[in-house]
Amino acid sequence: MADWRDDAMLVPVFEALTGAGLAASAGLNAWIPLLSVGLLARYTHLITLPGNWHWLTNGWVLLILGVLLAIEMVADKIPVVDHVNDVLHTVIRPTAGGLVFGAASQSQTKTVTDPGQFFSSHQWIPIAAGVVIAFAVHGVKASARPVVNVSTMGVGTPFVSFAEDVFSTVMTLVAIVAPILIVLFLLGIVLFFVWIVRRRKRRKAMKAAARAARVSAGPPPAVPR
Repeated sequence: MADWRDDAMLVPVFEALTGAGLAASAGLNAWIPLLSVGLLARYTHLITLPGNWHWLTNGWVLLILGVLLAIEMVADKIPVVDHVNDVLHTVIRPTAGGLVFGAASQSQTKTVTDPGQFFSSHQWIPIAAGVVIAFAVHGVKASARPVVNVSTMGVGTPFVSFAEDVFSTVMTLVAIVAPILIVLFLLGIVLFFVWIVRRRKRRKAMKAAARAARVSAGPPPAVPR
């Protein structure tokens, strides 16, 4: 019986889902998927990177990624600083998404024992797709954070940031082990984006109504001397 993992039609689908999940994870945190892929490739058999991506398993690279991850995790949990961090990562997260999609799309995993030739022959496609996906998720994150900061007076910032780190880590592992489930994660991100857009529109409408009410009320009466 043929192994479904080597089905010529399913292989590129699983490769794309794995890459998309990792790129989306990079949109939340640039370093979690890169560090996770490097560690898993070095110390486990869950993913085997192709030769041109073995640099991700280098000890010094892993150390640098670990330091960068620690810096981002701290900065992202401090109100105002998190906004500066998001601005700086507008380029970094999409770049990380492109790298991790490019690496994963050519790797051997539990669901892809024989990587296909499509992504290997067109290496720019997974990298470009990873950049776009990570940039889109980064946009959702950057749009949601000001809403959280304002509505909770900054108190909710570290909790939301921690939830994003957990979500990014889980999504990274799922992308490698069970990529078919990535569809649910991506759907969740889309629904969250829709909710954020509606919430921001409601806040703007409420502010506009409050301003209109103040204008219609006119200036306060003069106090007689």
